[in-house]
Amino acid sequence: MRRLLFLLFCVCFYGFGFSQKISGKVVGVKDGDTFVVLNEHREIVVRLEHIDAPEKNQPYGAKAKMFASDFCFGKTVVVIGNGKRDRNGRWIGEIFYKNQNLGKELVRNGLAWHFKRYSKSENYADLEMEARKKKRGLWQEKEPIAPWEWRKFKKRKFEIVRI
Repeated sequence: MRRLLFLLFCVCFYGFGFSQKISGKVVGVKDGDTFVVLNEHREIVVRLEHIDAPEKNQPYGAKAKMFASDFCFGKTVVVIGNGKRDRNGRWIGEIFYKNQNLGKELVRNGLAWHFKRYSKSENYADLEMEARKKKRGLWQEKEPIAPWEWRKFKKRKFEIVRI
């Protein structure tokens, strides 16, 4: 019985301990998937979970940033995350404004990819497939380049130039 209670406690603690919800004003939009949220007088850099938006100098990068800015800049949003940070120390989470999910709206409008390497969400996968079928945003391009491939190419190009 004690083991069962202990196990139940651990499961409950895990859920409460790692799920985080904050609200704050968006004071910066770095690109289509990275934001600065002011929460209780401190700035928190948030990287959207489940998606990868085009880089700033990539096709549709400026459009993704503008869409995200129009959606939430200067507004009080809710950020829900699991307590994890990425390798750059950014908080990973989803941003909501008036019960709308920014990441889902970016994918729905063809301004971001579902980042399948880090997300198994079927909902985001379905939104991307719908955007592809309807040729929304970057899916109008003949061969859109995923941001992770773009970054890999840029890194290799930089390494070649350095040699």
